[in-house]
Amino acid sequence: MLDGLYLGVDCGTQGLKTLVLDGAKAARGAPDAVLASARRRYGTIAGLPHGASEQHPRLWIAAAQATIREVLEKIGKERVRVRAIAVSGQQHGMVAVDDRGRVLRPAKLWNDVSTAPEAKSLVEACGGAEAVRRITGNALPPGFTASKVLWLKRTEPQRFERCATILLPHDYLNFWLTGERATEAGDASGTGYFDVRRREYAASVMSAIDPDFARRTPRLVAAGAAIGRVSQARATELGMPSGVLVGHGGGDNMMAAMGTGNTHPGVVTVSLGTSGTAFAYSSDPIIDPLGEIAAFCDSTGGHLPLVCIQNCTNTTELVKRVLRFNDGALDREAARVPPGARGASLLPFFTGERTPNLPDASAALFGLTPLSFTRECLARAAMEAPALQLGYGLDRLRGLGLRPSEVRLTGGGSHSVTWRQICADVFGVPIVGLAVDEGAAFGAALCAAWCAARAEGSAVSADEIAQKCVQLDERTRAAPIPDHVERYRELQRTREQALASLKPLFPRLRARGAP
Repeated sequence: MLDGLYLGVDCGTQGLKTLVLDGAKAARGAPDAVLASARRRYGTIAGLPHGASEQHPRLWIAAAQATIREVLEKIGKERVRVRAIAVSGQQHGMVAVDDRGRVLRPAKLWNDVSTAPEAKSLVEACGGAEAVRRITGNALPPGFTASKVLWLKRTEPQRFERCATILLPHDYLNFWLTGERATEAGDASGTGYFDVRRREYAASVMSAIDPDFARRTPRLVAAGAAIGRVSQARATELGMPSGVLVGHGGGDNMMAAMGTGNTHPGVVTVSLGTSGTAFAYSSDPIIDPLGEIAAFCDSTGGHLPLVCIQNCTNTTELVKRVLRFNDGALDREAARVPPGARGASLLPFFTGERTPNLPDASAALFGLTPLSFTRECLARAAMEAPALQLGYGLDRLRGLGLRPSEVRLTGGGSHSVTWRQICADVFGVPIVGLAVDEGAAFGAALCAAWCAARAEGSAVSADEIAQKCVQLDERTRAAPIPDHVERYRELQRTREQALASLKPLFPRLRARGAP
């Protein structure tokens, strides 16, 4: 069923990765199932106003071209066995293209919170926050695509008029591969104009953006379906066999769920990347009355309640830069300090925050004494801060009925021994990493295999494929230490009190720090 090779492409904020998976080897749990991988890094546009975050989609295309060619060269004659490809992409980005498929402006990204006024206007136009949750199942934070589209209409009306389709980043790469303008429910559920209960576009929210907006949305394909096939021109350009299937793929969180085996109840995936996420499979929609947990669909036909924090490894990267640490030094210094960093505590809202929804927030470091104002305490505080933010989200998931038995860590931060133990202690459940820690790229390859099998008439489920192919790395397992768990619960209460005091001050503090 899984014979053949499958390409997984993950288009992130900081770079793009492509890998080649041998399906038969993966199904046997072989350690060499990933035959080749390649990565290209890129950046965001510098010098934008506060809160804005944009990227040129041509960077994604150049990186995809380079990495696909590289992995195909690495596998040589084996490339004739490539059956399918699927793409994972950073969620919520807005790629506006005209009727000829030309990109009209740089993409506004998931961490762009400059459209907060448009998000507020949309919520009001839809009848308030409760009405939005009734319509879509979700809140409508500035990071979602909807406010970006309204911003385009208000700020760049000529470009909006020329816009034929609004695509998400993974949709745009699929369009580049196939010429098809299509999406799927997982990534679409992060737009803000999608009804997660019905798995269809929310007409009333789209009308609030623009009465004619519906014609600018890509068609929806079902879970397990293909978008199309790689066009002959693209296949020739990439050195790929003719007729390669393009599976639907999805948002990076949806693909990371597949890549970590989070396709049935009980497992929680935590990704420690630029942003931090915690999410779990559910067969039914889970709607948060507070709007803090995103009620996403997953890409397998189920649901993926998710909490996202905007600041995770960007926090440790900033501290590393200031203290002139590399990853190893940060890990060692943080390990020298007990839980709580001797009182040093960080609210890591360097780029605003999504959970809680504080787009105007700034970071705050408090609890400093001569004992805690040290390099090692600051290193530990930088690791503890995102873990505690995600711990708050995990508690919210528990409050909505989820019962995690295990947390699977992925993302760059998961490679840190110290951070893994901090996560186990904050979350209060065992954590473990993956044998193939490629997260979303690995999940995209599994999605490609699933879609290829379904295209040939197989009734295999995504969960069956994930359980065959996803292997844990038991060397990374960490169990919570009871005394540490209690210490972090106390620290969480202190942080919540500090946050309540600081909330009214954030807009003024941010204004003082603006360029």
